[in-house]
Amino acid sequence: MFTKQGPTVRELAVQALSSTERGYDLLAPKFDETPYRTPDRVLDAVTRAVRELGPFDTGLDVCCGTGAGVGVLRQLCRERAVGVDFSAGMLAEARGAFPLGSEGPAVHWVRADARSLPFAPAFDLALSFGAFGHFLPAERFGLFAEVYGSLRPGGQFVFPLGAPPPVGSRAYWSLFGFDAAMRVRNALWRPRFVMYYRTFRLGDVLEDLTQAGFVVRLLPLTELGLRPDGSPRARLVVATREGQDVSGGS
Repeated sequence: MFTKQGPTVRELAVQALSSTERGYDLLAPKFDETPYRTPDRVLDAVTRAVRELGPFDTGLDVCCGTGAGVGVLRQLCRERAVGVDFSAGMLAEARGAFPLGSEGPAVHWVRADARSLPFAPAFDLALSFGAFGHFLPAERFGLFAEVYGSLRPGGQFVFPLGAPPPVGSRAYWSLFGFDAAMRVRNALWRPRFVMYYRTFRLGDVLEDLTQAGFVVRLLPLTELGLRPDGSPRARLVVATREGQDVSGGS
């Protein structure tokens, strides 16, 4: 699963026994060498699908990590891309990946907790990759409400969501075992490290997005493959803050 440049078993153990924030600070220098980074094929599929929803001037990557989503925003947005994360270590790596003076829209980095975003309604597009397992189900509505408040009327919040693995499959038991181990770890050890794979279920997500004020639709990401029954292995969730922007700018 890991390259020789990735974290060692000892490093992973130290990270796993840290808080979520501290764990990512420690993991940051080697994060892109782990399977936790969103694969390029997913980033590319989302980029192509979201391009059809534009145009966009300003974009926000929620829980940006080392900046993979900002790379997507720089292909989609004409003026500005902003990455927000609570890990100083991850933001340091992201800044290194997109140095000042790079071609394309301006890039800014903000250290903040996604549960309390420090933005006015300034963005046409918000996206997120691979971060939702770090939020407990009770926190999800508040997270979505914060993103809603950061979007201009008409702005869109998008993210890919994979279909759950078949019950009883190897992938099913792998995710089940990981979540069970994390629950035991968090029951016995402090500070907690919040990371669960099976708490972000489509029905619950759609309900929380709707309650936060979004109008939601699903687009199939068919280039990421189909399940045996012909349904897509992944969908793009497109949540829109309806209305017209009468402010004339950010």
